[in-house]
Amino acid sequence: MKLDWLKRPMPRGLYGRAALILVVPVTVLMVVVSLVFIQRHFEGVTQQLTSGIVLELREVVEVIEAAPDLGAGLAEAEPLVTTLGIQLAPADKPQTGDRRVFYDVSGRMVIDTLRDGLPEVRAVDLRQSSRRVIVQLDTRHGPLEATVDRRRASASNPHQFLVLMASIGVLMTGIAYLYLRNQLRPITRLAEAAEAFGKGRVVRYRPSGALEVRAAGRAFLDMRARIERQIEQRTLMLSGVSHDLRTPITRLKLALSMMPEGQDVEDMQRDVAEMEGLIDSFLDFARSDQEEDPAPVVPVDLARKVVERAARGRGEVSLSAGDEAGQEVLLREQAVERALGNLVGNALRYGERAAVSVACTGRTVVFSVEDDGPGIPEGDRERAVQPFTRLDAARNQDRGSGVGLGLSLARDIARRHGGALRLSDSETLGGLKAELVIPR
Repeated sequence: MKLDWLKRPMPRGLYGRAALILVVPVTVLMVVVSLVFIQRHFEGVTQQLTSGIVLELREVVEVIEAAPDLGAGLAEAEPLVTTLGIQLAPADKPQTGDRRVFYDVSGRMVIDTLRDGLPEVRAVDLRQSSRRVIVQLDTRHGPLEATVDRRRASASNPHQFLVLMASIGVLMTGIAYLYLRNQLRPITRLAEAAEAFGKGRVVRYRPSGALEVRAAGRAFLDMRARIERQIEQRTLMLSGVSHDLRTPITRLKLALSMMPEGQDVEDMQRDVAEMEGLIDSFLDFARSDQEEDPAPVVPVDLARKVVERAARGRGEVSLSAGDEAGQEVLLREQAVERALGNLVGNALRYGERAAVSVACTGRTVVFSVEDDGPGIPEGDRERAVQPFTRLDAARNQDRGSGVGLGLSLARDIARRHGGALRLSDSETLGGLKAELVIPR
């Protein structure tokens, strides 16, 4: 918990984290090497070179101080400054304070060494020219200006070292990132294949990359194959059982239709009709696992079709949708229509009214179904979406009965789209609110 502030700004993607792992060590290494090298090499060399200039300038100042006037002192020091390569002249514009550009990393050491070794230093100018050191000295005959070649005072062009090291660092980081990206690409493909399978799509995937990534890829393929076999076996079992039950039910309906009318016959006909409805529910549940390619669908048109079918039946259903619900999105139309139809059917079975709404965002499509029934307690909602579960205590059964597959079927279809089924309380009608969330 204490490190949450550090985790928030960190990259969430694999490529971003890999780049951070590469860049941070290289940057830290460059900074440390630069500081140590500049401090120990450039500053040390600069101090030694500048100390030699201090001795030379001190000798020149002593010669001028011993002369009767400034002109005589300059004349006597002429052979010395010529030999030492120093340009010496009276200071036309005396100045105070030292000047240097901010990126002159060795200039600070030049100034400090000159001032420590020569009390006569009035000002040091390193800004006027990057190739010269201009020093103004106080003498008893007046201020003098001495100009020395910068190469004699400090190691030349220290910034070139920094530029070279930064360029090499960027180049090597880029090469390492390209190599690492090739290692990360199989992981990305595996994640895409797993995400697509979670949404009910089977994409082509072949394990590649490092040994560990290949092992994970093969494990994913084995898992996908097992899940597909289980889905196929369940679909065949439910379809076969439901289909085989239709034959005796048909015989029962035929026999009941030939019997004399009476209360017992009507009760048996209702029981047979209920059994036929249960078989239809089993078939819908079995068909929910069958693959259907997504196609462009207008969500509001799909919801309107379900609402019109329900209104022709036995209930009062209203529909509302935003403008964005009129845009096409990729959906498995039959599956989503079946799920939404089950939600509307449940709402009308346990309530008098139902309200359907459609909302689209940039990432999801949400079909909401609300009713004015008794609702489902929050503690029972997780159990209510389990297959073959009926909450008789929460939802009255006077309006009909079911096998407990309506909510389970809707959740299964939502999950095969990569979405979810959310249950909550209806704020407008007071009953249950079921939201079918489908990613776009």
